[in-house]
Amino acid sequence: MADEHQFIEDGLQRSQIDEFFADELGRAGYGGMDVAKTPMGTQIVLKAEKPGMVIGKGGKNIRKVTRELEERFNLDDPQIDVQEVDEPDLNARIVADRLANALERGWYFRKAGHTTIDRIMESGALGAEIVLSGKVTGARSRVEKFNRGYIKHNGEPAQEIVDEGQGVAVMKLGTIGVTVKIIPPGAELPDDFEIHEDVDVEPVEQVAESEGVEALLEEEPEEVPDVGEADEEVEVPDEAPEEVIDEEVVEEVIEEEAAEDVDEDVEVSESDVEEELDELDELDEDVEAEAEELLDEMEDADADEDEDEEEE
Repeated sequence: MADEHQFIEDGLQRSQIDEFFADELGRAGYGGMDVAKTPMGTQIVLKAEKPGMVIGKGGKNIRKVTRELEERFNLDDPQIDVQEVDEPDLNARIVADRLANALERGWYFRKAGHTTIDRIMESGALGAEIVLSGKVTGARSRVEKFNRGYIKHNGEPAQEIVDEGQGVAVMKLGTIGVTVKIIPPGAELPDDFEIHEDVDVEPVEQVAESEGVEALLEEEPEEVPDVGEADEEVEVPDEAPEEVIDEEVVEEVIEEEAAEDVDEDVEVSESDVEEELDELDELDEDVEAEAEELLDEMEDADADEDEDEEEE
């Protein structure tokens, strides 16, 4: 069998054993178990509120449970060790079963939830949460939550530190799921911090890798090199800026601007001349056409007169 399948088979078997113990040892205050396979067999550690009821008179009950484990789950030589729970109010599995029994006996869910979570916090828990889901008061199902203190919901702390237990209350309208989460006292959370008072802190000496500003200021400034030759003298005008302006330069600028204006005017006049010439050509063509028409009419009139004279 592959490793993945083996992990699945082991997890399924563990869940089935846990359900078996919850059914058989519910009245004894079953609080969870730990299973470890050893070369000598299967070691099972049971946690119960009342270990005497788990063992039974003369060990009768424990032998019965061991025999059923061998027959139902094919465990090799199961060895059951029963341990008493020191503080039942800090065991999530026991608290969930108690709350489910209280709801089945007719307790109002708000009273049962607040009473249970108050007992958990009074026992020294850092935080707790109770979730009731189902048909709590009517035909419609809903979810009710009771929170106290500090609780983790995800990440590694939620898996390793938070103790979670579940129970089921069978009511007339339907079943109610009970989920209890508890952070036990003394749990080391990753975001915890401590403040130490009256602690002698050694002064930290800061050693600069390079020279500091004060050392640089104490040094003599370097000589600034001269720019250009010493013999060259720069003439500084004594006159006002308006008087210093060269008149020749101003005249050249004015002449250039005037030439540009003239060029623009010339360009405009040439285009106008071309348009006027085109219009004159069109007029000449019209005049020639009218003259030809007049000549034709005159020739026709002369021809008609000649014909009339010949007839007479």
